[in-house]
Amino acid sequence: MSSKMNDQESNKSNALAQLQLLKTQIEQSVIGQSHVVDSLLIALLTNGNILLEGLPGTAKTRSIKTLARSLAVDLGRVQFTPDLLPSDVTGTEVYQEVNGKPVLTFQQGPIFNNLLLADEINRSPAKVQAALLEAMEERQITVAGKTYKLPELFMVLATQNPIEQEGTYPLPEAQMDRFIMKINLDYPDDAAEGEIIKLVRSEEKSVQTVENISPEHIFTARDEIHTIHASQAIIDYIVAIVMATRKPERYPDSPLQQWLTVGSSPRASIAIDKCARAQAWLNGKDFVDPDDVRSVAHSVLRHRLVLSYDALADGITADAVIDEILKQVAVA
Repeated sequence: MSSKMNDQESNKSNALAQLQLLKTQIEQSVIGQSHVVDSLLIALLTNGNILLEGLPGTAKTRSIKTLARSLAVDLGRVQFTPDLLPSDVTGTEVYQEVNGKPVLTFQQGPIFNNLLLADEINRSPAKVQAALLEAMEERQITVAGKTYKLPELFMVLATQNPIEQEGTYPLPEAQMDRFIMKINLDYPDDAAEGEIIKLVRSEEKSVQTVENISPEHIFTARDEIHTIHASQAIIDYIVAIVMATRKPERYPDSPLQQWLTVGSSPRASIAIDKCARAQAWLNGKDFVDPDDVRSVAHSVLRHRLVLSYDALADGITADAVIDEILKQVAVA
């Protein structure tokens, strides 16, 4: 019994060490965006999908390509454009001649990779965006009445430009809800900008090598996250945060009621629980505390809120609303 427990502890520490190595390698290639790296790891550990939003040149694509290179897994890339078709993402059935007879065979699309980079996803109309819904939720796709399973390690990593930019289509609420986290990327500060210049210079001189992290460590880590303890008080805290988005009238002394039109679905509660446990595991803990919940709340909730016209007119952002919720909701 003791030997078995020691083996489990060894596997846990090894998986954690490998994930910390993965974080270090990505941070060496993506300067000044440590919150992005943390979120990528949390999404990977929770088997979720992630949406990255930022202006061009903020390392959205670079972050994803570095993650794929460090894991040594297949990366599919789709450049979303207004004329893209759903079959360009999922694949389609084509006629082929076999032994002189026409046969209908399925030709896989780029979605049949471990990681799918959906680049500038909001530059395509809704019918193409909707082609990803089944894959994001159920890890499978259906074409011509047939269902095809996706790889065991699969994640959609979508990038989008701010919707105010020309030629963008807002993502439907149903699809936004399928992203476990939405991460905002800003331009780097002065120090990080200088480091980026040095990094690109070094990459031009030599090929950068990375130590590959086995996907098996990801699966081990996912099993470990299931064992992270979240007390009833933490569950109540998560529920109270999400309910504040739906029933802001519970806080009459706060402007939440004037700011919110539609709150978050139950997927938000599930996502906060998963991400908080992943955050606790990455920090080497075996339990979730309120700081773990607060650290993931913005990324999980910011794309699941519909703000009122008054809030938008006053320049109130989703992050400001979440700040107010966290200030109002007390830990039980």
